[in-house]
Amino acid sequence: MKGRIVKLISNDYTVLIDGKLYVCKSKGKFRNLNIRPTVGDMVMVDINDKVIYEVLDRKNILVRPTVSNIDQAVVVTSVKEPDFSTNLLDKLLVIIEYNNVLPIICLTKLDLLNEEETKDIFEYIDYYKKIGYQVYLNNDPERFKGIFRDKITVFTGQSGAGKSSLLNILDDTLDLQTAPISKALGRGKHTTRHVELLPVLEGLIADTPGFSAMDFVDMEKSDIRDNFIEFNEYRHDCKYKDCMHHLEDHCSIKDKIKDKTIMKSRYLNYINFISKGWYNENISVIFIN
Repeated sequence: MKGRIVKLISNDYTVLIDGKLYVCKSKGKFRNLNIRPTVGDMVMVDINDKVIYEVLDRKNILVRPTVSNIDQAVVVTSVKEPDFSTNLLDKLLVIIEYNNVLPIICLTKLDLLNEEETKDIFEYIDYYKKIGYQVYLNNDPERFKGIFRDKITVFTGQSGAGKSSLLNILDDTLDLQTAPISKALGRGKHTTRHVELLPVLEGLIADTPGFSAMDFVDMEKSDIRDNFIEFNEYRHDCKYKDCMHHLEDHCSIKDKIKDKTIMKSRYLNYINFISKGWYNENISVIFIN
């Protein structure tokens, strides 16, 4: 029978089949084939022996934490404690865009801001909305609830941003563990220890371990450029067809920075990303198509 893996702990796979949960093992042949069933996979199961004998084709997979067949990724970003980081937000958006997963921004902890800080944050909110991103605020969860039906959704973002707290607001029966951020490190303590697909609001949501460091993997500089989505609207006016919007002259993107059509922080993050070597061993997130 066909089902979906919704939880993996050690070598026990919990598979959802026709509304029922089965704890299964996987066939030994997967090891020889270098296949590891993961949360989100559609699989074929012998329900008598409770054994997974086939992993069906995936449309994508997110590694560290691992979940497959993702429809959308909610980037949960704190505006304070830990402080708002456009660098981290833009990295996540670029990687998610590159892998053809729908990115959705959710900002948390707005209640910690003073009046001036709130004004500054709403300038960012207005800009991200203008360039086409969905932006939600955790102080208005009712607007947020309609996006999950029939979708597999990943919640991701830095540790301490409030992913588990937000899920508890969306569905108060979850009672997910939360913890305060570390004052010394400026980030949250990890409270999510494994990936599990939770049935929430007629969809499945993955509450994944948080992270604060990530790098681009298997992406060229041009891939980073092409997934700053607002650049694509103006790049045809650049002097050079393959303009990187950096050292070239007659660059329309740099002109749009000057007239404030493109937000300066986005451009500076882009330059930071393409100017650094990004291939290293400290990888927290990878998408594989």
